[in-house]
Amino acid sequence: MNAKAVAAAGTATVAPDSATRRRALALLVVLTLAWGSTWPLLSTAVHEVSVWTFRTVSVILAGIAVLGTARLRGHSLRIERRHWPRICTATFFYFVLWNVASTYAAILLPSGQAAVIGFTMPLWSALLSWAVLGERLGARLVLGVALGATAVLLLMVPSFAAYAQAPAGLALGLVAAIGWAIGTLIIKRSDIVVSALVLTGWQLLISAVPTAIGAFVLGDGDWFVPSWQSIAAIAYIGLVPMAIGNVAWFAIVGILPVNVAGLAVVAVPVVAMLAGALVHGEPLGALQLTAMACSFAALWLVLMRPVAR
Repeated sequence: MNAKAVAAAGTATVAPDSATRRRALALLVVLTLAWGSTWPLLSTAVHEVSVWTFRTVSVILAGIAVLGTARLRGHSLRIERRHWPRICTATFFYFVLWNVASTYAAILLPSGQAAVIGFTMPLWSALLSWAVLGERLGARLVLGVALGATAVLLLMVPSFAAYAQAPAGLALGLVAAIGWAIGTLIIKRSDIVVSALVLTGWQLLISAVPTAIGAFVLGDGDWFVPSWQSIAAIAYIGLVPMAIGNVAWFAIVGILPVNVAGLAVVAVPVVAMLAGALVHGEPLGALQLTAMACSFAALWLVLMRPVAR
């Protein structure tokens, strides 16, 4: 994503054209596979270390990898001073609140169900865009949101008992989703002229500060070397979903309206459910397959054809 595209991100309101939709779909495939494969690994990543320690290590690893890649590609790592307050605020809501709350939710609930709760984000972003920013929701987008909501509800049906037994997991999943929506809207409405690589890299490293403080106060008291399984899980999450996935996400946000970009990720919990079924034997039946159909229909509505604005 070039500088002009990012500069326009805060004010984009037009429907995506054919080339934009093709690029968004390509980025979406990368994003869906990167993020959807994460959830079954979270329990392994925090098996020996605390949530705070895990997130601190993963965001530092991801931030260094992303900024290093940006530098090798010739990008300047400088961001104007006036943008830092907005970037830090967005980082707190997305990278800190989302990362910590969603991980705790995945510990308290089955990984696939935690993913479903977290990915109610499109509903919150659409609501916030309409209520706070005054964005008009076209008929096609409203239908897409309804299909996305239906997919989420269908995926939630088998686990209502789990939510009742672990209300904290449900609450944390919703907090994570709302934090993600707020953080993304803050960035989308800004005039930051910087590449997705640089923006993502700095936000990852900024988020390491509060999570490192949390790790020091609430995390592991003794230093030790985790098993290779934990190290592999943390490294994978840091380099794939945190680095590659977040760069893809901010690239999508830079070329699509936030409510459309948010709805575009409804396929992620589908992949998470499939991964959960393969790795942990979590349920996969008619309800889940119907939810997948709703997800793909929502994606077709908002990406394959122009959105009424």
